Amino acid sequence: MSFNLADVFELAVDHYAEREYLVAEGKRCTYAEMEARANRLAHHLHAQGIKPGDHVGIYAYNSLEWVETLWAVFKIRAVWININYRYVADELAYIFDNADLKALVFQREFAPLVNEVRDAMPDLQHCLVIEDGSNAEMGDLPADDYEQALAQHSPDRDFPPRSEDDLYMLYTGGTTGMPKGVVWRHRDVLFALGGGIDMVTRTEAKSAEEIVVRGKDSQLCFLPIAPLMHGASQWAAMSGGFEGRKTVLIAKFDPERVWQLVEEEKVNGVMITGDAMARPLIETYAQKKDEIDASSFFVLVNSAAIFSPTVKDDFFEHFPNLMLTDSIGASESGGNGLIMVQPGKTEMKGGPTVQPGLGTVVLDEETLTPLEPGCGKTGKVARKGYIPLEYYKDPKKSAETFVTGPDGTRYSVPGDYAVYEADGTLTMLGRGSVSINSGGEKIFPEEVESAVKSHEAVYDCVVVGVPDERWGSRVAAVVKAREGMEPSLESIQEHCRKKIAGYKLPRELHLVDVFERAPSGKPDYRWAKEVAMGEI
Repeated sequence: MSFNLADVFELAVDHYAEREYLVAEGKRCTYAEMEARANRLAHHLHAQGIKPGDHVGIYAYNSLEWVETLWAVFKIRAVWININYRYVADELAYIFDNADLKALVFQREFAPLVNEVRDAMPDLQHCLVIEDGSNAEMGDLPADDYEQALAQHSPDRDFPPRSEDDLYMLYTGGTTGMPKGVVWRHRDVLFALGGGIDMVTRTEAKSAEEIVVRGKDSQLCFLPIAPLMHGASQWAAMSGGFEGRKTVLIAKFDPERVWQLVEEEKVNGVMITGDAMARPLIETYAQKKDEIDASSFFVLVNSAAIFSPTVKDDFFEHFPNLMLTDSIGASESGGNGLIMVQPGKTEMKGGPTVQPGLGTVVLDEETLTPLEPGCGKTGKVARKGYIPLEYYKDPKKSAETFVTGPDGTRYSVPGDYAVYEADGTLTMLGRGSVSINSGGEKIFPEEVESAVKSHEAVYDCVVVGVPDERWGSRVAAVVKAREGMEPSLESIQEHCRKKIAGYKLPRELHLVDVFERAPSGKPDYRWAKEVAMGEI
């Protein structure tokens, strides 16, 4: 059997058919039930003309239907496209157009926005709507009912052979602020993100069977909190499925509900994205611990955002035997490193210090040659081996990120800087670009600046991230106003709300009389950061 994602999941189904696979907002299914429904949906999509390589969008909150669509699309060798449900019309139109969608599965709540930007999908052949009780207006949008579509097709697994060269795509932010589709082969992404390489032992699986049988002696229960539209939760659900785990999903983050689910479903592990989830989670537990049975909980996994030492210590105070991991990685490279955090040893010298993953190196920025441990130089974190093919329809950005060293080795270099310590660990220093990470969401200044500068009272603007206790960073706008005008933070937020998603809005406004830019005309982000931090 090849390392095709659908093939590996089907092998897991054959091993764990009667095990419970997924629980989401009151709905639950076994591995066999997920398989049957995904097969029905796959047959439906095929009947609508969806072919291998075609793109199928998924636009919904965390749900069983999200995961069913995921597997159904892979089963017919198509490519699913993750769509951020926070996007406003302009952002949605961009990704719909860029992704070349042939089909779209969406939750009814989002029907008005889909209708508004449907002209951005000239190749669209078919829509399926998931009823959610919202009764949102469908307008004249042609869409089949999701459940009715499944009911009309066979649950049998009778698909043609697949290939480990089939494609998986993950839309993530780019340095220009617009989403970019990271294109992977199934085999490569399975080894980078899906458990093909054990991140603890750093060993590669020799067969799909080797991955699947890891779960034969026990069934762990895992709750990834982040939306499935992000890679971390996608791969928690998929890799968990390969190993016979039970995955619990929550539609929207609610710390009290998370602890209820830990108790109700006997959750063993929770995945978070930084302080934005960790802080309210542990503070809620501290307030209500006498009402919560969290005796099943013993693993906490952090990924994609800063997890502060003080918050880690708070978890250890309440769960002294907790297995806590902090990991680094990117959509463009997979997992790059991991650390098992020990109580009383949670200091960070910047970002976390981690053990590098298999294939992870630190490159000299100028020569693109690997640095030696303890050399004292700062370099760019890179990965070789199992890496993506490209960014979809973006050769310029592809050439910047997927580079070839002087010895012919091909690397993925997402842009994170690190120090390669003498003991072989990596101390992360942060993204070399000026992107802002707020609660696990990447926010790119140029996009926010464009929105702010379209305000009638704004003459010029630079956007930077400043520290935030809960979210890690928040957006601060340094603005020079038009003569005789003085914009307020509230008016800028209201104006920008129509152009960018709410999580990208400026949370601080700093008005300046003299605006500095670099000699090239580019924004001077260092100066703007000093202004926002009150240092000048």
